[in-house]
Amino acid sequence: MSMLKLSGEAVDGLLCDALGRAERMADLHRDLAGVLSAGAVLRRDEPMSRRTTLRVGGPADVYVEPATEGDLGEALGLAMAHGVPVFVLGRGSNLLVRDGGLRALVVSLAQPAFARVERVEGRLRCGAGASLRQVALAARDAGLTGLEFLEGIPGSVGGALRMNAGAMGGWMFDVVETLRFMDAQGVVQEVPGAEAGAGYRECPMLRTHVALGAVLKGSPAGRAEIEARLADSNRKRWTSQPKQPSAGCTFKNPRPDLPAGRLIDELGLKGLRVGDAMVSDVHANFFVNLGRATAADVLELVRQVRERARLERGVELEAEVEIVGEEATAP
Repeated sequence: MSMLKLSGEAVDGLLCDALGRAERMADLHRDLAGVLSAGAVLRRDEPMSRRTTLRVGGPADVYVEPATEGDLGEALGLAMAHGVPVFVLGRGSNLLVRDGGLRALVVSLAQPAFARVERVEGRLRCGAGASLRQVALAARDAGLTGLEFLEGIPGSVGGALRMNAGAMGGWMFDVVETLRFMDAQGVVQEVPGAEAGAGYRECPMLRTHVALGAVLKGSPAGRAEIEARLADSNRKRWTSQPKQPSAGCTFKNPRPDLPAGRLIDELGLKGLRVGDAMVSDVHANFFVNLGRATAADVLELVRQVRERARLERGVELEAEVEIVGEEATAP
């Protein structure tokens, strides 16, 4: 659902000339190929348009799907040794990658070892790569209520932890009992969820650490009651959100009493287009891809909506979607 910087340098400010950067990326790829286990996936120039829910974005220089926590530790250590930034990719929601792509090692915890959901003493132990829908259905099967709001969020546990994802009045860290994570040196730790410092749409600890998973809590309930709540959550989501590709909500709510979607709607901006990027006519805080949008189209749409909100209402809209990567260079 989001990407994470680990090495202390933003992709936009990578401090070397293009030749030196290319050499470091080639060296990193070579060294990773020599240490990763057989089940890991390793690629050069992986298009992020295939990996994001908005379906836009240029290539990542090096892309890896570790097969084990050992693989992940090796990848983080080698990236640090080569001076390459690391970004952790969830399921690609809440993310806008610029058309020039990412000068980084992009790590996706999509392999089965990171996607397990297990029932443990009335709780759910969930890997970072598990989908939120998978978690919600596992909670139903375990007779636990309170996690139904996760069912319709198109993201992973790791991304939801990173962004403290919320929907239908529920927030991820409301249901986190313990958080498990890895630091840049490959050391694994676990802390109570209440000590993770999560706030509105963020968990600062996970800017510099990789979420490995969490133990989630709920309350006992009957299956029929839980299924009714799941159906209600699903109905509300699909009647209030667009079906076209999007990154989710584009802007944070500027005030508790002023949702960004309502503000954009009041400005008459539903249906505003730049190329194939459009302000949704279903929910104005969703910017959708009508088929051939570029990241540049979306960013121009973001700029226009921000400008109208500032000029006409005096409101500064802050992006909720995470914007990363480099602008495309001219041919």
